[in-house]
Amino acid sequence: MTTDQTGPFAASPADALASSFSASYAGVIAFIAVVNEGSFARAADRLGIGRSAVSRSVQKLEGQVGARLFIRTTRSNALTREGEIFFGNCKPGVDRITQALADMQELREGPPRGQLRISSAAGFGRKVVAPLLNGFRDLYPEIAVDLLLGDHTADFTTEQIDVSFRNGRMEDSQVIARQLIPMHMIVCASPAYAAAYGLPKSVAGLADHQCLNFRLASGRLHEWEFKVEGRLQKVLPKAMLTFNDTDLLMDAALDGRGLAQLAAYQVCEHLRSGRLVACLPQYAPDDRGHYICYLSRRQLPSRIRVFVDYMIARVRALDLRCGGLPATAGLI
Repeated sequence: MTTDQTGPFAASPADALASSFSASYAGVIAFIAVVNEGSFARAADRLGIGRSAVSRSVQKLEGQVGARLFIRTTRSNALTREGEIFFGNCKPGVDRITQALADMQELREGPPRGQLRISSAAGFGRKVVAPLLNGFRDLYPEIAVDLLLGDHTADFTTEQIDVSFRNGRMEDSQVIARQLIPMHMIVCASPAYAAAYGLPKSVAGLADHQCLNFRLASGRLHEWEFKVEGRLQKVLPKAMLTFNDTDLLMDAALDGRGLAQLAAYQVCEHLRSGRLVACLPQYAPDDRGHYICYLSRRQLPSRIRVFVDYMIARVRALDLRCGGLPATAGLI
């Protein structure tokens, strides 16, 4: 009775491959080692196993392929004709596996190289990340950098992201998140606006002012956050101008169009120069941060490891604090 290999119960190519691989891979490795080393004893030394184990693996392989692969004598081992054919077919595949393993080790331990795909919120990416990339490329010219800006939370898997810069509060337990600097949110306006309309003295006073809002990538308006009497308070003030780009939001504040709540890294220079003035600093939230994120601490490719270390050192060295705000203490 014969079996219909084309019917619905035929073994799939994947099943055949799995069965063949599990049964013969050790034998193929032993076989290749004997050919390369010239003897079973030297092959055993190379593989770090006993000579009898090498012999058994080769014998099992010969039984599986149904052919004798070696002509064994007390002094030498020579390939049979079938052995020569089998060796010629197997060696390229084994060489590719060996090279793949070597490549992975080099990625982890060798000179950093390869492609690095990075995501960041648009404002932080333009202001902080992008200006630091030239220095990184000077140090690691064999790493190609692809920077993607967007205000959505990038997905590491579907978007093939290596490193992500994220703002706010980290609630994703699936990623490693290291805080670069605290994220201070500052309510600010131009001196001209302050002279014409004054500045609020309390969070409730925002209702009496022209405000500028930010629309998130999801389409939702971003709520302003404050810490009042030790508790988080969220406010969504009415606004005549709303933008989905934080640079446009800051430009509108500089033009005297109203109050905006912006991250300190965006406005510090303008506060120092007097182009903006701050208000409500006593209500600034203190539990947010700018983070650099990646998927795992284990088996981290060297290109990712050196980039993370570089960015942590360089970003923390930048003067992104505004007068009167606390120092970046307690970072991990």
